[in-house]
Amino acid sequence: MSATEFAELLRELKERSGLSYGTLSKRLHMSTSTLHRYCNGDAVPTDYAPVERLARLCKASPRELVELHRRWVLADAVRGRKPEPRGTAGTGAAATGPGTPDAHGTPTAGAEGAEAGGAGGAEGAGAEVAEAGETGGAAGAEGGGGRRVRRSLVLAGAGAAAAVGSVVLALALTLPGGGSGDGDDGRAAGSGTSVQGRGAQGTPSSPASASASVSVKPSASAPAAGPASPSASAAASSAAPGTDAGDGDSVPLTVSTRPYAWIDPCSQHYLIERGPEGVKPPPVEQDAPAWVARHRAVSAGEQFVQITVQGTGEKTVVVESLTVRTVAKAAPLAWNDYAMGYPGVGCGGGMPTRAFSVALDAARPSLVPEAGHRDFPFTVSESDPEVYYVTADASAYDVRWYLELAWSSGSRHGTVTVDDEGKPFRTSGNNGRPDYEFPLGGFAWNRVGAATATP
Repeated sequence: MSATEFAELLRELKERSGLSYGTLSKRLHMSTSTLHRYCNGDAVPTDYAPVERLARLCKASPRELVELHRRWVLADAVRGRKPEPRGTAGTGAAATGPGTPDAHGTPTAGAEGAEAGGAGGAEGAGAEVAEAGETGGAAGAEGGGGRRVRRSLVLAGAGAAAAVGSVVLALALTLPGGGSGDGDDGRAAGSGTSVQGRGAQGTPSSPASASASVSVKPSASAPAAGPASPSASAAASSAAPGTDAGDGDSVPLTVSTRPYAWIDPCSQHYLIERGPEGVKPPPVEQDAPAWVARHRAVSAGEQFVQITVQGTGEKTVVVESLTVRTVAKAAPLAWNDYAMGYPGVGCGGGMPTRAFSVALDAARPSLVPEAGHRDFPFTVSESDPEVYYVTADASAYDVRWYLELAWSSGSRHGTVTVDDEGKPFRTSGNNGRPDYEFPLGGFAWNRVGAATATP
């Protein structure tokens, strides 16, 4: 019933928005058939992030967002229950009431149930072993001997579960950032120099990447690498002794980013911890970085990042992948939301060639190519650069994140950190925040929907 109620609210939001399934599925980066199944109650999303994005696109109120999340939790919990198969020994045992003798005349009293229940802390392992013990006891042992076998199996299951728990705890204590592997500490421990209009050094990468930033082919006859190059476009790495100097030890590509690029002004919003009287009029796209720095603004709802990659020589370099790394997640910022587009002025723009999107609210965010676009790998050289466009979406969290670019060239390979001039990108949800717009030819910010102020 919970899945039905969840689907009913989804359909209500969708119908009220006036948007078609095709339009919504394109914005949500999912297939139309999948969205149909969610709204019809045939399936429940395994993650809440797409549900949150759908509600935001349909202009759900804060009360509706809370109710939608409640229904999703209930529907997800119901989906996780697996009914016991019929005809199994466990079913037969469950049908036998307390104190009722079984086929051999042995009472299946609450004492045996208490033994199985006592191992409940073993996360279900003990219970399953207990059922197996009951089956074996009914088939080949009677009286106290069967119960001793069952008790031994229950204790063995509990011990195994405890051992697994201790291993998990040890791993959690050894991983940086509380075991997530994506924390700020893990990134700062040894990551390569971040990229903003220059190449990154080939120092060992963070624990998030298992490989070093630059790996070169060993050669017994080659001398140790020389001093680092002073070039600003691609700094030399600290190569290990015995590396092949003929291959060179610098990163063979440069990477530059534009963290505050826009698809169009209408889609761009920023959160600012100031009232409208302290905020300057919206800038043009070229002036956005200075405007953002002046107001300490944070991208709201989504952030559009442009990444340009170019080789530094004639050799072709393969850009293997772009991986999203989450530094921190927190509650969305409770700041004012300022739109960059002028009300009543049309906006529009084509989708760039290398376009990707990422849902930052997901447990494991990853880049997804836009419909009809190629996925990695790509090749670059000095005469053939590539430009990638990443649209990062956040609605339920304030997310700090960066990207790791993996490259290879011949026998060499490495990673480059892509961020905002040494700082992680930052994108925050803006649901329910006070929103302001600046009328064309106006002189002050107005609340969205309010009458335009006159001097």
